[in-house]
Amino acid sequence: MSLNQDFDLIVVGGGPAGSTLATLVSMHDYRVLLLERERFPRYQIGESLLPSTVHGICVLLGLSRQLQEAGFVRKNGGTFLWGKNPVPWTFGFGMSRFLGESEGYAYQVERSKFDHLLLNNARHKGVDVREQHNVTGVLADNGRVSGVEYINERGEKCVARSRFVADASGHQTAISRNVGERRFSRFFQNVALFCYFENGKRLPPPNSGNILCASFNHGWFWYIPLSPTLTSVGAVIDRQYADVLKNGHEKAMEGFIRECPVIQEYLANATRVTHGLYGQFRVRKDYSYSNDRFWSPGAVLVGDAACFIDPVFSSGVHLATYSALLAARSINTVLRGDLDENRCFTEFELRYRREFSNFYKFLLAFYDINRDEESYFWEARKILNTEENANEAFVRLVAGVSTWSESVFPGAEAYLQEHANLGKLFQAENKPFMNQGMNGPSTDGDTDQEAFMNNLLSEIVHVQSLANMGPRRAHETPLFSGGLVPSADGLRWREFPAVAVSA
Repeated sequence: MSLNQDFDLIVVGGGPAGSTLATLVSMHDYRVLLLERERFPRYQIGESLLPSTVHGICVLLGLSRQLQEAGFVRKNGGTFLWGKNPVPWTFGFGMSRFLGESEGYAYQVERSKFDHLLLNNARHKGVDVREQHNVTGVLADNGRVSGVEYINERGEKCVARSRFVADASGHQTAISRNVGERRFSRFFQNVALFCYFENGKRLPPPNSGNILCASFNHGWFWYIPLSPTLTSVGAVIDRQYADVLKNGHEKAMEGFIRECPVIQEYLANATRVTHGLYGQFRVRKDYSYSNDRFWSPGAVLVGDAACFIDPVFSSGVHLATYSALLAARSINTVLRGDLDENRCFTEFELRYRREFSNFYKFLLAFYDINRDEESYFWEARKILNTEENANEAFVRLVAGVSTWSESVFPGAEAYLQEHANLGKLFQAENKPFMNQGMNGPSTDGDTDQEAFMNNLLSEIVHVQSLANMGPRRAHETPLFSGGLVPSADGLRWREFPAVAVSA
């Protein structure tokens, strides 16, 4: 067993959260080890990105040119056949004044390729990346996580120590239990069955690269164009209907497609991929969830290791990379000795939960599939507590460029319990359920959560501003009373107002 490895940070997992965090800490000349159990490129779900990742985080990582050259499908927005309107409706990222013309798009990506770009970039930025290294446990000294045990590519047991350990190993993590307990949403209890097709139909230009989401009796479909010919197709159903999968995935998918006329039309001349990386049916279940703690002394959870929400608005990679930026700020600040660990990671957790909760809250309303698109827009307006045009509020939210805050977040368990009585997803008879709050039917559509949604705050706009303008961007103010703000380079925290600490 090797014992002579010491680092400032060990990152477990090489996906978008892990690669982003490792890179942003290594850029400050700290010693970073990244341990990934697989060999890249490897398969991963979650192919649809938001502009905040493309024009914010990836710019900070120095990946803009590589993304442009990768040939990923351009995504101008999303198209929905959802609610009362029998005609598909579309939102475009460019509809928002908060996204400049050059930032009003994202990409549909094959995650095997996208994640490999991020991991290789981490290598180029000085991270010690080791693939086929499986972390088996964590080390602790006096209640503080101080390193990991792992098995290398030769099957040898090894130990590495560090000031911090970051768990970015995804939803199947076994490390997060050292930080806290996972709490599952009682509202978003879904199962996704997905596969891939060749030569499916495309939406008319200029929206041919959009994600298409279509509701049907048992749930909804995603339809994501990954190339001119390859399409990711997934059926998201309520857990109560999951028994249909026991009759075979092929039969179940064929049945779901027949229930959704627009997907049936788009796949009429398509062929399911039956070999290679995309040649099998896959199932994902038990989301949404949130850990009751996102950090403990010496350890931090980022990406899906901390929390995950329903995929309808493609927030997975956004939350992963955004949480990695927040964690990098905290780690860089503590390693430099500017502020104490508790102060920095409290800021990390408050901001991360706030962004997660933003999407969670809106999706509670969006899943009322009896509403038409105007209702969604006005629900976005109410949630964001803003007087701007309702359609623009909707666009900003789903683009990942707006957030709402609360004075004191009640914790993951309490937050999820607050939504326990909002009803079951995807009622076959499509009965309205969004008005069933904790205190019974609501008369005005408001819920208890509006009480602490007192400000419209555009945190992700600041990230994109940081990426594009650096220190020339507008000064930021704390998101929480007594909170911290980013440093000039955006990669550390500092007090507000600024104290005598250099940027």
